[in-house]
Amino acid sequence: MVAAVYHQAICFTANKGARDFLVTSSSGSLKMKPVFRKERCSLRQYVNCVKYPSESSLCAIKPIFSSLSSTNDSRRTVPESYLILIRHGESMWNEKNLFTGCVDVPLTSKGVEEAIEAGKRIRHLPIDVVYISALIRSQMTAMLALTEHHCKKVPIIVHDETEQAKVWSQIYSEGTEMQSVPVIKAWQLNERMYGELQGFNKLETAERCGQEQVYKWRRSYDARPPNGESLEMCLRRAVTYFKEQIEPQLSSGKNVMVVAHANSLRSILMYLDKLTAEEVIHLELSTGVPMLYIYRENQFIRRGSPLASMENGVYAYTENLATYKQNLLDEVLDEVSL
Repeated sequence: MVAAVYHQAICFTANKGARDFLVTSSSGSLKMKPVFRKERCSLRQYVNCVKYPSESSLCAIKPIFSSLSSTNDSRRTVPESYLILIRHGESMWNEKNLFTGCVDVPLTSKGVEEAIEAGKRIRHLPIDVVYISALIRSQMTAMLALTEHHCKKVPIIVHDETEQAKVWSQIYSEGTEMQSVPVIKAWQLNERMYGELQGFNKLETAERCGQEQVYKWRRSYDARPPNGESLEMCLRRAVTYFKEQIEPQLSSGKNVMVVAHANSLRSILMYLDKLTAEEVIHLELSTGVPMLYIYRENQFIRRGSPLASMENGVYAYTENLATYKQNLLDEVLDEVSL
């Protein structure tokens, strides 16, 4: 059984004399690099801001919309990039304990709060491009989360379904485009289709069909609900899209956020963490809690969840979610002060 305790991402600023440093923790070691502060971002630059609790913000020059077609730019040398994964906030059918699948239902008020909280947890992380599913609960979560980002860039859904859609949604102000974040919608990131179970209560279905059968439909790797998708089928479309569309962005140094669903994210995590079919069926995901990975030298390094108050961990391979301890941060702060 894979261990259920993971590293937590730690990132904050420290002051050493007259210089500010960005301090990060990676696998128990500390790294410090100087930070240059600017009062504001210029609309004439492609800017990605990372604001910390101070009067000014940290700015890194990065292309946004125009960069999507130039992922093979050999002139850029980027040592690593961020991948943020978020399961959407609680939906109205989550609340009712119904099989949702590809039925398009919105968030509850709790789901809205979870999305906003997720945004607060990733507000310090650079984001160049966002991927969402075709379902409204994914889209609501992404948009609400991005309203909390310190850069205050505007998330704009990219419409490229037809040539007319591209023309009609074109942004003609270069300055406005530079202060926007492209949001790409992909049906391949949808929740897996639960077939004839969609709309039925999970407990009532277990009473009618048997708990063992329902558990097999929900958690096994290759079992299909009646006229629905297995996790294996969901994995084929979600991971194929991830490899072909998202991973090249990370390879080029872009920082990516993906907001999707329990099973499409399970599929992606199976690929990222090289999980077996047995391990993935025990994988539990929390709604509205970001998962952070570092992409470096074609490897994905799990970093848990960005810092926040002490709470249940992001995901685990057991029924009890791993708990990230606040003393991890305290230990790093003690080391920096030495």
